Parts: sequence; structure tokens; C-alpha cells
Amino acid sequence: MLPRQGPESSIARGNQDGASSPPKRAFRPEVEGLRFLAVFLVVIYHVWLGRVSGGVDIFLLISAFLMTGQFVRRIERDEPIRLGKHWLHLLKRLLPVAVLVIAVTVLLSWWLLPGNRWPSIISDAWASLFYFENWAAAFNSVDYYAAHNVASPFQHFWSLSMQAQVFLLWPIIFAALALLRRKLGWNLKTMMWIVFGGIFVASLAFSIIFTQSNQSFAYFDLRTRLWEFALGSLLALALPHLKMSRAVRVLIGWLGLLLIISCGLVLQVDQQFPGYLALWPTLAAAMVIAAGSSASKFGADRILSAPFMRFMGGNSYALYLWHWPILVIFLSWQNRDSVDWLTGAAIILLAALLAILSTKFVERPVRRFVWVEAAWHRPILLVSACVFLAIVPLLGWQGAMKAQVIEASKNSSADNPGAAALVPGFEPGGNPEAPTQPAASKISEQFAVLDSSCAGKWLSEVKEINAVCRSHSVTDSPAKSIVVIGDSHSEQWMPALQYAADQNNWQMISIIKAACPYSTSQPTASDDCNAFNAEATDYLLQRSPDAVLMVGTAAKPSSPEEVLQPGFTEATTELIANGISVVAMRDNPRFAFNMAECVISKGSQADDCNPQRGDLLAELSPFESLEAKPPGLITLDMSDYICAQNSCPGVIGNIFVYIDDNHLTKDYSASMGPVFAQRLLKASGWASS
Repeated sequence: MLPRQGPESSIARGNQDGASSPPKRAFRPEVEGLRFLAVFLVVIYHVWLGRVSGGVDIFLLISAFLMTGQFVRRIERDEPIRLGKHWLHLLKRLLPVAVLVIAVTVLLSWWLLPGNRWPSIISDAWASLFYFENWAAAFNSVDYYAAHNVASPFQHFWSLSMQAQVFLLWPIIFAALALLRRKLGWNLKTMMWIVFGGIFVASLAFSIIFTQSNQSFAYFDLRTRLWEFALGSLLALALPHLKMSRAVRVLIGWLGLLLIISCGLVLQVDQQFPGYLALWPTLAAAMVIAAGSSASKFGADRILSAPFMRFMGGNSYALYLWHWPILVIFLSWQNRDSVDWLTGAAIILLAALLAILSTKFVERPVRRFVWVEAAWHRPILLVSACVFLAIVPLLGWQGAMKAQVIEASKNSSADNPGAAALVPGFEPGGNPEAPTQPAASKISEQFAVLDSSCAGKWLSEVKEINAVCRSHSVTDSPAKSIVVIGDSHSEQWMPALQYAADQNNWQMISIIKAACPYSTSQPTASDDCNAFNAEATDYLLQRSPDAVLMVGTAAKPSSPEEVLQPGFTEATTELIANGISVVAMRDNPRFAFNMAECVISKGSQADDCNPQRGDLLAELSPFESLEAKPPGLITLDMSDYICAQNSCPGVIGNIFVYIDDNHLTKDYSASMGPVFAQRLLKASGWASS
């Protein structure tokens, strides 16, 4: 996480009373204590508060501060910069404990976490091992503020990955500047001020703008954090020139320390970090470092330099590594959203103990292993061995997951009838011991999507529509065209509709936007959603499909409360008035827990995974409240094929019904196809082809 400070030179003191610059010291005990404070704030906020503390931003700054000081001293001593040797030496320090944590986390996740989470955790483990977890999280649109019990146990590697990328980039910059200094005689520090000042300004401006438009991506984007590293480098360059009296150093040190501690409590940073708000913790940390050693018994550095703070500062890297997987795995294993004070304290103590032990018995022995330094190739062997130790359990886990999928694929259709098991008179004929479909590790892939991009008249001049437009047709001359529109709750009906479409020569088009039910403009919807729906309405009116399929009601989690979608009447009236029929689906029951994980963890027969129908489903559909159904409005209620007579199971006919707490699996939706087609034809009066 952070390169260790060099052991050389004693701790010099500044002038007792007069103004002075901070003494030149290769080892700064107050910075060691500040490292621990930053990590400890991260741990506390993760365990108990579920908020951003600013601690990560502080240790990003510290890492660049220390690295810049090290390289400046090397260059000024005219030492050659051997980048390969430097990077291998750095990996020798950082990898051993990281690999230990990755391997242990892989084994615990394999043992304790439900199979539906395995693919994403394995993917994150690979990303963490090779230091690109920040980009993996960004492109997967990870919500950093989401509940910890559904977070990845490797998510915290995003900051370590970001640091590793800077540890790759910054030395290249230093080497280039050293070359210019040697060849052209340019002033080293002037060049550094220009380069890192430019990075600071450009990255901070980008961070402010991009955070406002796409915060979930910006949070993990290296480009939005480069300014924090640049600030650390600028601080290292400025420090020798800062003149402060003892009193000013005491004041600045305490002010910085108080700002660091108060950052997470005062700032409401959800959906706003990093941006300009990250200036608070980074500038506060810069103040503490600039204050340096105050030579006063009242200075904040006296606390930060205390033996305990220095000791834990030496263990802070391992503490950061251990705390998050312990917390996440415990919450998921116990099916909890948070921990109480006592349990949280136990988690922190366990993480601290593991940090101390792994630093003492893994990191330091490897770092001091003289054999490794005896030949150029030996650090490569050590790094390769570390990576291998993490790869072995990962490959074993992937093999076990693949075996599950292969075993489930051997089932016959009779083994997994799905919704057909609820058809009156159904007689089971399959193997009662057959694995449930889909395999647990494949559940996350159960969102439906049509097989082709839109073409011809279904192409749109609006890029937002074109980006999500998909189509399916069995012939070039379909008898009807039906557009599935709305959010994922419309999307989940596509496999059932596809059965009807294939049987009757219909073309399907889908226009799906996540978390955006189709409607007229609504004050409760986001501006983005309202704008998309307006474009979608124009698209429908211009292309005039035979029908539109949408979800017309909205259920509440673990409650029989259900209402018509806001704007339902207005939206459907406009379409029908323009000759477009509307197939309105009743929403499926939703839960306050992940139904798929319930089944995987407790079994399909567990009471928790078979909640009472009356607790989830209103006796009457909200469609019944419509005063009159206009011609062209077709309402469908498939609740009797999602819920049994008295319960709403997580598994029906040996098929998982739900992906999570509210979405139907595409396999189960497809199993409803025959009944769905029959009911649609009957309700619409459309002729069967």
C-alpha cells in the first residue's frame, strides 16, 4: 500500500523557537503514525459507519510523498535509476502479504459464500492479484456505498491497484526527468514542479467534472485520483522551503489532525467523491506533514510519533488488507447488513492481530531475505512464487465451479419442468435428485437479452435508443411486431414472450433501460429516465409496432402492497390512441432478502425460502381497480405460475425462480412460455399462426 520509509538518518529537530523549515529526515515517525490513523479511520468507517472517511485519499497522498522524496534523493546523488530492479523490489515488499490475504479470502469465500456470488468474486480475485481491481470495479459500475454484505471481499483492492499503477507511472516520470537533467542540464525540481503541477490541475479539473456526471465510475478511475498523488509529490518538493515557527507548526499540525478526524463525520460524500471534496482530507494530511516535528510537547506530532502509533503504522498495510474480507465474509455468512459495536470491535481486533502476525512472519522475513538480492533473477522467482500461491486456489475454485455447471447440464427436460410443475394434473417424471437449474454460479447470467441488434426500420437516430435496441425474429416476414419496453421487470418476460413469438411468427424488439419503468414524465423518476422515456415514446409512435409489452404494476418488497405504475393510464392511453396495443404485465412478488442466496444457503425446502403468498401478493391485482379497460389494453397476471397455492417458493419445478430479491431467472420465465402464450392469445384475441 505504502512504501516504507528509509531507516537512514536520525530524527533531527528544528530550531527551538525561531522560524524554520521542517528538518530533512528520511524517516518521519509522525508520517508513520499518520499512515495508521488514515487506515484506522478507513477500518472504523467500514465496520460501523458505512461511510467514506477520507483515509484512503490520505494514504494515496502519503505514498507519493514518500516515493518522491526517495527518488529526489537518488537523483541528486546521481544514483542510476534501474526501473526493473525498483519495481521488483517493490513487489517483493507488497506481494507476500497481499497474496496471503488473497489466498485466504479465496478459500473462505469458496467455503462460506453462496455459489451465485462465486463468478464475480473469482473475477475480482484475479483483478486484485494483477492490480487492476479499480478498473474492474469501475467498468462493473460497482456501488461503493452499497451494503457490505453484498460487496466483493476484494473490493478494497481498488486503492491498492491504483497505487500500483502510480508506482509504475511515477518512476517512469522520475527516470525521464533524471535523463533530461543529465543530458540537458535542466533543473530537476523545476521540471518536477511543472510536471506534477500540471498533473494536479488537469486531474483535479477532470475529477470535479467527471464525478458530477458519472460518480460510480469516477470513484475508481485513476484519472480522477492522480491529483492526490501529485499533491503528495508537490508537498515533498515544497517541504524544504516551508518556514514555520514552532507555534505555527503546532497550530497547523493540530488543525490538520482535527480536519482529518472530522472529514467523514462532517462531509456527506455519498455520490460526490472524489471531486473537490477530496481536497479536505488530502490538504488536511498535507498540513500535518508540513507541520512535521514541532519540537513541542503540545504538538500533534507527539501523538502521531508515539510508539503505539509507529508500531501500528508499520502494520497498517496488512491491517487494510485484512479488515475488509473479514467484515464482508462475516456479514454475508451471517446474512447481516451491519455489525453491532461488540462484533465490530472483535472484527477489528482480529484484523489487527492478523496484520501484526502477517507483517512479522511474512512481510518482514521476505523483505530481509538476503538470498533474493544475490542475483538479478531471484526477485523474479520470488514474485512468481507469490503469484503462483494465489493462482493455485483460484484455479481450484474455478474447476469446482465448472464441474457444477457440467453436472447441471446433464439434466433432462423432465428433471427441470419449472412452471409446468404448477399446471393442473402435472405428474413429475424426472430424477428427484437432479441438480437445480441453473447452476448456482450461473444465476448472475440469468438476465434475458434478445439475440440480435436492431436493424432496418427499428434503428433509431437517437443514440441512447440504438444503444439498447435488440431484436429477435424467426422469419424475415413476421406476422406481428411487439416491442418490450421499460426496465428489467419488463425484460424478464422476454423468454416467455419469445416462446409465443416463435410459435406465431412474431418479431420482438426490446428497448430496456435499467431502473426506468416505461411511463410519462414522472417527478419521482430521474431526469435521465424521463428523457429516455420521452425518446422511447417518439420511437414507438414513429414506428408503430402492433403491440408494446410493459409492466403495469409495482410490488413492494416482502409486502402485499402493490400499485399501478405512476403514469400508467396516461402512457397506455397515448399508445392505444395511436393504434398500438399494450400488453401490461402484473409485477412479480419482491423480497426483502436475496431469494436465490436463501435457497443456496438453506435449501429449497426451508421456510425462509417459501414465504407465505398472502404476505407477498395482494389478493386482487391493481389492474382490477381500472374503471374500464379500453380496447387495446391487454392485462396479464402470471402470479399463479410464480407462486404456488399458499407460498411463493424460491424454486419451482427444480428451477430457480429468482436471480436475486426481485428478478425472475430467464430459465424460469422460459418455462412459463406455453401458459403465457395461451393466455396472451386468449386475452388479445390475436389469431394463432
